[in-house]
Amino acid sequence: MNITYRVELTCDECLHLEKLISKGKYNSRVIKRANILRLANNQAYNHEAIAELTGCGTATVFRVKKQFVEEGLEAALNEGKRPGRSKVLSAKEEATLVSIACTEPPKGRSRWTLTLLSENLIALTDLETVSLETIRNRLKSNELKPWKRKMWCIGEMNADYIAQMEDILTLYAEPANALYPVVNFDEAGKQLVEHIKAPKNISPGQCNKVDYEYKRSGVANIFMLVDRHRGWRKAKATSHKRAVDFAHCMKELVDEDFTEASKIRVVMDNFGTHKPSALYKAYPPEEARRILNKLEFHYTPKHASWLNMAEIEIGVMSKQCLDRRIPDMDTLKFELSAWESKRNEAKETINWMFDVDAARSKLNKAYGKVRESTHQN
Repeated sequence: MNITYRVELTCDECLHLEKLISKGKYNSRVIKRANILRLANNQAYNHEAIAELTGCGTATVFRVKKQFVEEGLEAALNEGKRPGRSKVLSAKEEATLVSIACTEPPKGRSRWTLTLLSENLIALTDLETVSLETIRNRLKSNELKPWKRKMWCIGEMNADYIAQMEDILTLYAEPANALYPVVNFDEAGKQLVEHIKAPKNISPGQCNKVDYEYKRSGVANIFMLVDRHRGWRKAKATSHKRAVDFAHCMKELVDEDFTEASKIRVVMDNFGTHKPSALYKAYPPEEARRILNKLEFHYTPKHASWLNMAEIEIGVMSKQCLDRRIPDMDTLKFELSAWESKRNEAKETINWMFDVDAARSKLNKAYGKVRESTHQN
């Protein structure tokens, strides 16, 4: 028995379908079903004509009309959930895959790849084959990336570490004060490299081309000083990073960069040259003491470079300015000066979010272990 489903839209339903189609906010399946209903309204077109106009099969037209008559407009527009294919991997097989990905890779391999994971999964289960896409999807659903590796350096969370960390974080939490500025200090190296053959510039359809041959021209040191409240930084290139070079930076900080400050709080790491004694190696005692009287050193804990904002600025400098071959010291100084000027003009700053309260909350276990070890001793 042939059943004919007659579509008769109300004025409100017609208006709803017109808005749905015109806005274009819905997926193509919903829009196609809306067009089927509009064409089928009051039997304006037969199944074959509607199918041809909408680019679908007559079975789809019949199904949409049937759903409209039996279940209403929303049911006809929104296709029910498809059953889809059965899972390629069973729960046990997926658990095996996860356990493999969480172990050390085979001997002779530095990390797991999709192919290696597939081969090992087949060897340990009854699977005859499994696609790399299946492996990738299962890893993604379990938030696993065995080929990715992060490096970090975390110092021992003892009482000294916590005390120095909280000292730095307390300093960062203070409001801007021109008389008592906080300046972050750090240093980075830069290999000076010269082209053997001149690079070819970009042109339509062609990217920049750089010859693989190059000539090493030495190594430069870059001292980075940052005052995030002012949006100020200074990148100073030197041939060495000796104690006297550090002392010269501190003198410039006092006599040139922050002449109006009563006391400059300098945040830096515990590198061997970052000591008050460096000033006495570079200047007479009276001059060394004069400079030190305007400085207050605050040291980050060992293996806690993440606490030094100058590290962040060095990362920006490396990407924006130094990620290329620079042949000599003069070019390096010129390029750093241009980069520094633009950053300072724009008053680019660092939005530091981590404070003492966050440290005590996030590192609560470490704080507890310090207290426990103290009571045990």
